[in-house]
Amino acid sequence: MILPIYAYGDPVLRKVGVEIDKDYENLTQLIENMQETMVNANGIGLAAPQIGKAIRLFIVDTSPFEKDEDLDDKERDFLANFQKVFINAKILKEEGDEWAFNEGCLSIPDITEDVFRQEKITIEYVNENFEKHTDVLDGLAARVVQHEYDHIEGVLFTDKISTLKKRLIKKKLENISKGKVNPSYRMKFPLLKK
Repeated sequence: MILPIYAYGDPVLRKVGVEIDKDYENLTQLIENMQETMVNANGIGLAAPQIGKAIRLFIVDTSPFEKDEDLDDKERDFLANFQKVFINAKILKEEGDEWAFNEGCLSIPDITEDVFRQEKITIEYVNENFEKHTDVLDGLAARVVQHEYDHIEGVLFTDKISTLKKRLIKKKLENISKGKVNPSYRMKFPLLKK
């Protein structure tokens, strides 16, 4: 089932997610719904807060990057097959030089900005079968995971841009909260007058 994506301004996007266990109600269905919602919106990641649930769950699917000719073959091949479920994730380490990349977010349609992030992370999590993993990721895979991880920490990519850029997009962000955007996917707007 395709779920509405919660828009910028909704309080759930600012909550730190709580950990869940394998008995979380309808978890398998929730993950399937999130995957369907993400694909429908042409996303490469989706976190539970974006569908109104303040829990530590996010998914990534970087397969759209397989068509990116700016990537070397090794990274493109890795991203083509990087599809994971992250539950109760914790970034253990971020390292390397910070680098800028133009990021967007399904909860903040029609806005993209350069965000600086470190190039390599070590992350611990359990998958959908509650099997524990520790992954070391770099490049675009690390960036996508960092972006989604921020969601379960109540952080948005707009929190990581300069004060000047925040001022320049302030009106656009207000319009998103009010539903004055027209994305190609279903959204729930916090300030939409009924």
